[in-house]
Amino acid sequence: MDKHDLAQQLEVLGCRVLVDEPMAAHTSFRIGGPADLFVSATSEQLREAVRLCRKVNIPYMVIGNGSNLLVSDAGVDGVVLQLSAQDAVFEEEFVIASAGMSLGKLCLEACEHGLTGLEFAYGIPGSVGGGVYMNAGAYGGELADVLEEVTALDEGGNTFILHKHELNLGYRHSVFMEKPYTVLKATLRLKADSPTAIRARMDDFLSRRKEKQPLEYPSGGSFFKRPAGHFAGALIEQCGLKGFTVGGAQVSEKHAGFVINRGGATCADVMELCRQVQEKVWETFGVRLEREVQYIGR
Repeated sequence: MDKHDLAQQLEVLGCRVLVDEPMAAHTSFRIGGPADLFVSATSEQLREAVRLCRKVNIPYMVIGNGSNLLVSDAGVDGVVLQLSAQDAVFEEEFVIASAGMSLGKLCLEACEHGLTGLEFAYGIPGSVGGGVYMNAGAYGGELADVLEEVTALDEGGNTFILHKHELNLGYRHSVFMEKPYTVLKATLRLKADSPTAIRARMDDFLSRRKEKQPLEYPSGGSFFKRPAGHFAGALIEQCGLKGFTVGGAQVSEKHAGFVINRGGATCADVMELCRQVQEKVWETFGVRLEREVQYIGR
């Protein structure tokens, strides 16, 4: 099916559709070629959009805030879907948050309700869905600590609930990396505390981020997973690679665990830098670094 015809059908569903939309506008790296179609949708619209894509045999993928993505310079085939909902429902100590909601906004609303347990996530530039997908964490906390269940969507457009024991949560891992499911909502269980105390902890974590991380540059966050018994940033720094540059991509001089876009970086720049860093760390320490940032596209 022609992408313009598909765009019209998606618009009939109520979706917002952009044709040949540069993915650089939708990733924190500010890198990425055009998606054939970029679609913003509510949960119900997403379900129908998935069914339509499968019916006409068009590839699709669902993304969050694009904060952990590196997109090919050649762009993305088919449809990129993004949930538009940014809301959460609070029921005593439970929070039901839409997958499209930013973690920062959720942290602020939890604080307003006097609920603690999410402070570690304040400043993580991802969405709730993306956070669940990779079991996001920082400063000794992770979503697995508070996650109770997830409402998900399968490839057939059917919704179902996965309880905590079914989520296969581990370090930067969940069942959503293993199966073609999409996070629609997440139910979290928090604890009551003083909003003043919660806000103080949030501000402390945020100030630590600003002090140690290169937040002034586009990046995908921590670029490599933490290898067993080591810290990726420390290994890279010990190899003398702080400031190492390929094209517009650079190993941050502030924190070697971050790869930044100093301006005009391409996906090819980042991938070549990644390859050379991995090679040097392996040669020096015998440790294989694995990307935490997810690569998508052509």
